[in-house]
Amino acid sequence: MARRSDPCPALVLFGSGPPNDREADVSLPRRIVVAISGASGAIYGVRAVETIREDRSVELHLIISAGAKATIEYETDRSVADVAKLADVVHEEKDLAATIASGSFQTHGMLVAPCSIRTLSAIAIALNDNLIVRAADVHLKERRKLVLMVRETPLNATHLRLMHEATLAGAVILPPVPGFYQRPKTLMDLVDHSVGKALDQLGIEHSLFERWSGIRPSSTRAE
Repeated sequence: MARRSDPCPALVLFGSGPPNDREADVSLPRRIVVAISGASGAIYGVRAVETIREDRSVELHLIISAGAKATIEYETDRSVADVAKLADVVHEEKDLAATIASGSFQTHGMLVAPCSIRTLSAIAIALNDNLIVRAADVHLKERRKLVLMVRETPLNATHLRLMHEATLAGAVILPPVPGFYQRPKTLMDLVDHSVGKALDQLGIEHSLFERWSGIRPSSTRAE
């Protein structure tokens, strides 16, 4: 069952589709869903949650799979409890009766970070056997933004076909592939660049990396 803290401030949300596609008809909080699946790279989901939480106007809904709970504890210095307490509402992976399992529950978008191949596969074929997949399917059928940070390499033909199918259904496939124009100095710089690109898709403001502003004279190197 979902756990919830105090509600976030309300603002106008547009219809059941993407916020700019329909006439405003109801006043609701700005809701973002983040799901962390069991693929390696749990830090991508963790950093997304930490960054979204900086904006208190967002009502943050979180799903952490059983596999993700293990990878968070193994791969990061955060605890599952510390990550969960950043969300306004935490949903259980098996709770198919949760609010976010219904298209009538208005949201602005969803991020799956990292997205395992198993989760990608289920989303691509609408196999709604857990809440991560069901919530993702809801976003696709309601024409809302769905971002999948697929974390796998190398990729075989089946992986690529599933990404293609998910893209045709409306998902944004956004593997964690960082840019190096920011001159990263730490591993977290690389993580934050990929997370920032994902949050850009959801319209979440952040300062996770310096945006490209052209080549500066001082950066020119002699060949």
